[in-house]
Amino acid sequence: MAKNSFFARLPVIRQLRQSVGLQRGMLVAGLVLTGIFLICAIFAPLLAPYEYNQLKGEDGNFGAQQAPSAAHLLGTTVGGYDVLSRVIWGAQTALMVIIVAVALSVVIGVLLGLVSGYLGGWVDRILVVVADAIYAFPTLLLAIVAAIAISGGQSGLWPGVMAAAVSITVVFVPQYLRVVRAEVVRVKAEAFVESARVIGASNGRIMFRHVLRNSTRTLPLIVTLNASEAIATLAALGFLGFGIEPTAAAEWGYDLNKSISDVAAGIWWTAVPPGLAIVLAVLGITLIGESLNDLADPRLRARRRASKTPADAVAATQPIAREDLGEVQ
Repeated sequence: MAKNSFFARLPVIRQLRQSVGLQRGMLVAGLVLTGIFLICAIFAPLLAPYEYNQLKGEDGNFGAQQAPSAAHLLGTTVGGYDVLSRVIWGAQTALMVIIVAVALSVVIGVLLGLVSGYLGGWVDRILVVVADAIYAFPTLLLAIVAAIAISGGQSGLWPGVMAAAVSITVVFVPQYLRVVRAEVVRVKAEAFVESARVIGASNGRIMFRHVLRNSTRTLPLIVTLNASEAIATLAALGFLGFGIEPTAAAEWGYDLNKSISDVAAGIWWTAVPPGLAIVLAVLGITLIGESLNDLADPRLRARRRASKTPADAVAATQPIAREDLGEVQ
């Protein structure tokens, strides 16, 4: 019984139980697409038939722009690389950018939002003004500038990953700052925070022990949407020629750029797989984010409860209310 209760309270499982109809379909589709993306990224060395920079096998060179065959299920690129292998290894590169960019954005944005909302005054005003100024810059423009500043344009794996991650971090820190700041301003006026002050708790303990833990509930929604933006930004950098060199790592945007001339010649297999990989990866993560955002709307939850019988509505709301109360305490 306890195990089932713990399993039911896991984030994704809880949202699946709350979702109905189109919401559930969107969430399940997003989870499936994202799961495929993660499996390809994590197990790329096992799933890919060749290395991302491999040009020849036992029978000699692969050859450029070879049509799909038994040896190359999706054909080869203009550079002579196996398309399927490049697509699978490209998922690993995209996952690296997501992890670095989201981790940096969350850590910096949450800390700044916590300080801004809790301390207030001139510190709050300065941080909000700086955040608004940064937020005005386009993501792609910052990405290009960061790529040139860090690696001079073309780069190896980690310089390219860091160039995309830093640009995304700079753009998305203001989002986390604003969201966390708004929650901190609300939470710091609660009775349990006042009680902590009365018993002599330090500001640091109140901020990180009591306020922070109750001010980050909406972060998963922003993380999922920002993760999809990270994939799109990395692909745009590669497509414009500011991404990662093909000998350093596989990158979908770079492969898509090199396949432009192939499409006019009727060679579809060099462009469709990397383009489809970008679309499906972004779509999967976006569907999860949009579904979580809908489920976080109390009006949609109320509509769902209204469609049930009164007894079912009471049974559905009471466990959630007890869980929320336990989290605040």
